Amino acid sequence: MDISTKTTDASPPTPQPAETGHRRAPRGATRPGDRIFLGLSRGSGILLLVIMAAIAVFLTYRASLAISKDHANFLTTFEWNTNVIPPSFGIAVLAFGTVVSSIIAMVLAVPVAVAIALFLTHYAPRRLSGPVAYVIDLLAAVPSIVYGLWGALILVPHMNGLFGWLNDYLGWTGIFSWQGGAPRSLLTVGILLAIMILPIITNVSREVFRQVPQMHEEAALALGATRWEVIRMAVLPFGRSGVISASMLGLGRALGETIAVATVLSPTFDIQTSLLDPGGGTFAQNIASKFGEATQDGRDALIASGLVLFVITLLVNGAARAIIARRKEYSGANA
Repeated sequence: MDISTKTTDASPPTPQPAETGHRRAPRGATRPGDRIFLGLSRGSGILLLVIMAAIAVFLTYRASLAISKDHANFLTTFEWNTNVIPPSFGIAVLAFGTVVSSIIAMVLAVPVAVAIALFLTHYAPRRLSGPVAYVIDLLAAVPSIVYGLWGALILVPHMNGLFGWLNDYLGWTGIFSWQGGAPRSLLTVGILLAIMILPIITNVSREVFRQVPQMHEEAALALGATRWEVIRMAVLPFGRSGVISASMLGLGRALGETIAVATVLSPTFDIQTSLLDPGGGTFAQNIASKFGEATQDGRDALIASGLVLFVITLLVNGAARAIIARRKEYSGANA
């Protein structure tokens, strides 16, 4: 008898899966609740895109009407006269003021916000971090008009000392020279905006740092790292994309802030070489201050400036998404 044949014939049969009373549902079939949730989610996403498209179409249409009647260059003109015939207006001063004040706010707010978030999550005792975090949450809910009144009544009168110090030690640069006027300048606006966006960046960064895997920190400590080295090697790489997202949220508020800026700033349609000299303007402040008394052509011109702010916001958000996508391997999202 052939041994190989006998061995093959004697092999045990392949076990078959036991019959159960529950069969797996076909791949395309879902429960009614799943279908309803899928439809609502998909519809919400489509509705958001439709609303964004409608806003873009409306702004573009009204802006085209205004620009077609503009007697000056819309991008480079340093004046805003919409009540004359023909109207003459431009956004050069508004674009400069919006960008400069937002940059000042980000430079001041982001490092402080990240430091506060790290202190609350990795240094402060729990009985201290809880109340401090609660107070920061309350600051994020303060209305803009309250910040504006505080800035006009408290911040502006106390800026003379800072402006004088900057003029004494950095006035030779030209950027921080001060002629002694009222401190209602872009630097004051930037400081106020930094205070306003500080709670937003702090809260989001704090929640991101809390999501750092405990194993990452324990592994770094086991290798002999100090607390700062743990933060530098484990916490910050994990939370980098979250901090960028938090910064973009703060930047979005800084770009579109209206009432607080209009309360503090002395608007003029010229670009000052010094950040301490009063004057300048922003898109949102100009719209808020001129919309009520504007004619139909003037409102179309303001809408045209709003379209530019809309485009700037989209570009900033797109740049942030690109940065996050390039650094996603360091964010810890796939850990």
